[in-house]
Amino acid sequence: MKNKLPYILLFLIGGAFVLLFATSNNKTSRKMDNRVTFRKNDKRPYGMFVVFNHLQYLFPKASISVNKYEPGYWDSLSTHETNQALVILADRFSADDAEVEKLIAFAENGNDVFITARELSYDAKNIFNCKTIGNDGSIDDEVTYKSDSLLLALTSPPFERNLEYAYPGKSMSSKFSSIDTSITDIVGNDEFGSPNFIHLQAGKGHFYIHLAPIAFSNYFVLHKNNIRYFEKAFSLINPSVKKIVWDEYYLDDNGKNNRKNDENGWLKELLKYPALKAALLTAILALLAYVLLEMRRKQRYIPKVTKPRNDSLDFVKTIGRLYYDKGNHQNLCKKMGAYFLEHVRNKYKLPTGTLDEEFISNLKFKSGAEESEIRGIVSFVKYVETSPAITPGQVTDFHKQLESFYKNA
Repeated sequence: MKNKLPYILLFLIGGAFVLLFATSNNKTSRKMDNRVTFRKNDKRPYGMFVVFNHLQYLFPKASISVNKYEPGYWDSLSTHETNQALVILADRFSADDAEVEKLIAFAENGNDVFITARELSYDAKNIFNCKTIGNDGSIDDEVTYKSDSLLLALTSPPFERNLEYAYPGKSMSSKFSSIDTSITDIVGNDEFGSPNFIHLQAGKGHFYIHLAPIAFSNYFVLHKNNIRYFEKAFSLINPSVKKIVWDEYYLDDNGKNNRKNDENGWLKELLKYPALKAALLTAILALLAYVLLEMRRKQRYIPKVTKPRNDSLDFVKTIGRLYYDKGNHQNLCKKMGAYFLEHVRNKYKLPTGTLDEEFISNLKFKSGAEESEIRGIVSFVKYVETSPAITPGQVTDFHKQLESFYKNA
């Protein structure tokens, strides 16, 4: 028990520290979530929950659905029907030439396309014959993420009078620096009077292009009477429309930074809640204390591992005793000679098929051994092959010759 007392005290002190830290954070103020998602189900300030759910109120006779496929591959729309509306809301309208042409064909049959995006693709601007500029004065793709305010206006006509709407949140808007006035009508302006909302006729249908998608966020429409801006802007869509499709195909190309923050900051998001943060810290400390106590109590004795015994010497003695008991000295010398020749082939890369003067000279040159020593070994190797018997003394002398060669060569 005395050995566990320090760990118990450490656990109690850690728990008290966690509780004190948790209670001190209860009074911290909540910070506004500034992530821009443009998601229809997102109730955060820069989501689109309010606008999406308000569509049914504006168009009570229309069916509302969601699309996530490229133009021409819709589930709920048909290019052969009329009185349909497609609402495209994204940070960047990244349509290519073919996709814009499909949208035009859809509109020309008597349908409406409402696009609200901070940026337009090159193909879209080329086909609609317009250019855009960011609020900071940079051309096309550059944009201002001002955090102070946004002011928008709907012009007359088509509205009965100029209407202005503002809020103290992100700007995230652009404006048109050039439009084709022969085919384009200005519907709305920004705070400087520059157009940011235009209308184009397309056969029997219409295109509405809006460059401030943040104006349809929860924060903007719920600020004061700004929901009127949304209602007025969407009142341009044919009121007898039968189908309205909320398009999220281009939304998936945008908001990557926000999604990355959501994915990478999940732990940070959880730790925003004081109670959950205290619970996690308490669990970690408890787990640490448990591991330390269990390691001390249940650690098993580790037996000493003996070094493996070297049996090579015993093997050599056994083989030597076997040859000694058999007494076949000639066979032993043949094997010793064969091992010598294999050693020469492997180490000095010399052929051993013919043991002549050239072989002796080459081996002397490569090994550095004395010629007399090499000649004696070669002579005995030849002698063993033809001799009827070998004496123990000859075996001993041959062994000494070989050992001397292996040692000095």
